[in-house]
Amino acid sequence: MSEHVKARTNQGFGRVLVIVYAIFAIGATARSVIQITRRLDEAPVAYLLSAFAAVVYIVATIALARGNRTSRKVAYVAIGIEMAGVIVIGALSLLVPDAFPRATVWSTFGSGYLFIPLILPPLALWWLRRTE
Repeated sequence: MSEHVKARTNQGFGRVLVIVYAIFAIGATARSVIQITRRLDEAPVAYLLSAFAAVVYIVATIALARGNRTSRKVAYVAIGIEMAGVIVIGALSLLVPDAFPRATVWSTFGSGYLFIPLILPPLALWWLRRTE
């Protein structure tokens, strides 16, 4: 009997996702470290949110790259948190701009990053679902 074998999360299009997530993990980490160490008093909420986003991107990157059953579950959670963060922080940054005097990765739905933070979670969730 021949079984249809689906791609792993880290193969094909999944490799592109892992690379993009890794870029965001590195970028968000570097940005938050600089912001927190040099000017945390300017916008603590925004800068700590950048650090939180960095952690989410790191976890998602590792989970997608590993691709085993447990990692898939972790990826679903991390990407779900990412999607919620982009939507909630994106909306709040537009509705209550004074709450975010400095931009985060997720501010205005990731407009400072060509809206990739808004597009990435649905793509990643689609890929996870497709490779189940």
